Amino acid sequence: MLGGGFMARTHTHAARLAGARLGAIATSSEAGSLRAAGDLGYARSLTGDAFFTDGLDIIHICTPNDSHASLARRAIASGAHVVCEKPLATSAEAARAVRDEAEAAGLLGTVPFVYRYHPLVREARARIAAGEAGAILTVDGSYLQDWLLDAEDDNWRVDSAAGGPSRAFADIGSHLVDLLEFVTGERITALSATVRTVHPRRGDTAVSTEDTVALTVELGGGGIGSLLVSQVAPGRKNGLVLEVSGSRESLSFAQEQPEHLWLGRRTGSQLLMRDPEILAPDAARLCTVPAGHPQGYQDAFNAFVADSYALFAGDRRDGVPTLDDGVRAAQVTEAVLRSAVERTWIEVAP
Repeated sequence: MLGGGFMARTHTHAARLAGARLGAIATSSEAGSLRAAGDLGYARSLTGDAFFTDGLDIIHICTPNDSHASLARRAIASGAHVVCEKPLATSAEAARAVRDEAEAAGLLGTVPFVYRYHPLVREARARIAAGEAGAILTVDGSYLQDWLLDAEDDNWRVDSAAGGPSRAFADIGSHLVDLLEFVTGERITALSATVRTVHPRRGDTAVSTEDTVALTVELGGGGIGSLLVSQVAPGRKNGLVLEVSGSRESLSFAQEQPEHLWLGRRTGSQLLMRDPEILAPDAARLCTVPAGHPQGYQDAFNAFVADSYALFAGDRRDGVPTLDDGVRAAQVTEAVLRSAVERTWIEVAP
């Protein structure tokens, strides 16, 4: 494990449940590494080059964004599979380099687009793939948070040197786009974006990254849609919502209420409960507790890590977000920033 913060704890819990031996952890300092090893249960703490010469077979990267690509490449060069927090890299070119080096080395990597792992997301995907929704006509999505609402709210992510040229979109908008493309099975082929930086300064940092993003998108199958991303939406803690309207049926999933999927038809609507007895097989396999016993974010993360490890061991699992998906996220992020600067539509290659 590289990193010792919230995401490192989340990854560690999932790794332990998946049966991993927690071999080594490194943070930005020797003292921090020792503390994290004790707190999280790693066999030892390592620093510097020693981490990449220890024979680790899987390395999780949970460090600031600007270090992801370089650390992933060092992990791959050491012979390890990688689980790299998003963004895989702060540019599409760097993300492609990570993917290509992994392929050349015969190694694999995954990126935690974990909202794919809510059972009812898989149910929505299965229904659309089976044609129950009909042709995709429109999509409407949002990802709203409030943790950076005030000018006094600060974090390393607001500094482009550490977080990269995009903040709100790269951090949470990438999840929304991944969810949209995963559920619908269609790619965004063109987009028009507007971004805003609400607070030009946070603490001692001059802010150049965006707080809000609004997108209009075109899909490969002819559908159109609108997406809204904000880290300054009062009262919204982790409000990820996606609604897809087809020619026969609409489906709506809200991450903060993951136990239900809204289904709408002209003749009526219903709330579908997470119940493995009635869900599609790929959705039912992700139900770890019976209906009526809520599952949430950590459960989705646990399933993602378990599937990653299975993939690394040669067991093909459907819907695992790989390095290709990390490249895709970087590609769409660059298209969003370019559109905002040029104030024009941008074609997004598939």
